[in-house]
Amino acid sequence: MTTVGTGAAADTVRSPVRGWLAVLAVTLGIFSLMTSELLPVGLLTPVGRALDISEGTAGLMVTVPGLVAAVSAPLVTVAAGHVDRRIVLVVLIGLMGAANLASAFATSFTVVLVARFLIGVSVGGFWSIAGGIALRLVPARHVARATAVIFGGVETASVLGVPGGTLIGDLGGWRTAFAAVGILGLVSLACMLFLMPGVPAGRTVTFPALPQVFRGNAGVRVGIALTFLVITGHFLAYTFVRPVLQGDGVAESSISVLLLTFGVAGICGNFIAGALVTRHLRRCVTGISVVLTTAMVLLALAGTGAFSAGAVLVLWGLGYGAVPVTLQTWILDAAPDATEAATSLYVSAFNLSIALGALLGGFAVDGIGTTSVLWTGAALTVSALSVAGAARRTRDHPAP
Repeated sequence: MTTVGTGAAADTVRSPVRGWLAVLAVTLGIFSLMTSELLPVGLLTPVGRALDISEGTAGLMVTVPGLVAAVSAPLVTVAAGHVDRRIVLVVLIGLMGAANLASAFATSFTVVLVARFLIGVSVGGFWSIAGGIALRLVPARHVARATAVIFGGVETASVLGVPGGTLIGDLGGWRTAFAAVGILGLVSLACMLFLMPGVPAGRTVTFPALPQVFRGNAGVRVGIALTFLVITGHFLAYTFVRPVLQGDGVAESSISVLLLTFGVAGICGNFIAGALVTRHLRRCVTGISVVLTTAMVLLALAGTGAFSAGAVLVLWGLGYGAVPVTLQTWILDAAPDATEAATSLYVSAFNLSIALGALLGGFAVDGIGTTSVLWTGAALTVSALSVAGAARRTRDHPAP
């Protein structure tokens, strides 16, 4: 990830219009990547049925890319230090598109997992580099807004990618859904080729900088802990939301609509958090923990039917939609002078937590029962309250 002065934007992009087109191309790329990573959440049942595997095993489609992305985020960031950022992003998005097309034609689960491995490489590397590229594309006065737009691709994919992919899967089959995301990736590739200028590498993150910012910054450590608890808890439960809903008596044909409802609520949660997070960061973290925990407990206790499940998913969506912008803001607020290294750690923690949540959820579904993922996920998200509270007490009463 590059570290350059904001004035470099003027040298890289002469036209503000072209700069914003480049920002939109990167946003489309990160949206397609994150949609690709989370796509299996709504397709576990049909994929498992087609490839003759259990739903818990099918959850590896989320675990594998999450684990790989957690490792590839710092590795790709450091390894690509002197390579033009445009070339790196284009290669990574092309790899994702090809991997999804391979999944669409796969005849065995092994092929799918290999493709998911490659997607993990793409997600980790692309997100880490794209997080700091706005200041190379637009004038200094637009950097904050452009960065928010790029990270909006992460948030929008999180809340809309899964229901959109599920709807395509319901209408045309799970293979069609994978193919559609693969084609979207290739469209993103074309957009970056034609709309992005060359972005020469500046100063790069080194491996020693990563542990240094973690050990030396208590705020970053707290942010990573919050990311682990909230994201692991969410994906432990949400990865298996389709079988949970079916177990509650919701018709399979209604699930894509319910997930779309979750997505719309998530967009609202994103905007609400975006308006509040600058002045009320800790309250936003507390609110997220309370809302996610409440939603999971209510879904575990709710009766059957699409209406009650839909109401809970609206609440859940509001809470999760606020997560990416809130946690990213926490990290940036904690390390204003080391944003690239801190963001790389955050991306690793976020993706590792996705993988761990899906893995633990798979064990719970296969070994205990589907509903157990809701109670376990709620236990993790409610734990974030104590972490945020302890961080606040430390700040109010620093050690002598």
